[in-house]
Amino acid sequence: MTTPAFDLEAAAGAVEAVVAAISEADFDSRTPSGMSVRDMLVHVLGFTEGFRQGATKEMIGRSQPPVHGAGTLPEDWRDRIPAQLKSLVAAWREPAAWAGETEVGGVLGTAPQMAVFALDELVIHGWDLARATGQSYDPDPADLAVLLGMLRDTPREGIPGLFGPVVDIPAEAPLFDRVLGLTGRDPSWARD
Repeated sequence: MTTPAFDLEAAAGAVEAVVAAISEADFDSRTPSGMSVRDMLVHVLGFTEGFRQGATKEMIGRSQPPVHGAGTLPEDWRDRIPAQLKSLVAAWREPAAWAGETEVGGVLGTAPQMAVFALDELVIHGWDLARATGQSYDPDPADLAVLLGMLRDTPREGIPGLFGPVVDIPAEAPLFDRVLGLTGRDPSWARD
């Protein structure tokens, strides 16, 4: 059995705290990614379930790429998102989740790679939602170190569909600022 390399609980807990403070008045606000808060919440529902399925390997050969901007936010989103975050964390705590290959969103990769992608989705979209709604957000430094390891070789032009062009951040800047820059986000982004 493979031992989990890291735990998603801190990142999931941070997203849960941000989501709990979002009101319907925030739905049309833009996030740093350009999506509305409403659409980002729909995306959170999608990726939390997709990466949970990636951990259980139940959708290998059947997962579908996400369609951004598609779908509606269900009325029970306040209950579903925390429940799905907890299920995601629990699924990736199973040693079997980290073994072999798995598939998420139509992409096949090693299970450890997919776990890092899940962490990225949690941390970066948690920040997107926090910034768009005027909340503070302070991810775990250990999670940021994992993400920097994945992102440090991001091409300058970004990765279409995943990350925008790299935003130049000084090497001495805080770790989270450097991680954000590698995902194409400006750490100084502020809502209107």
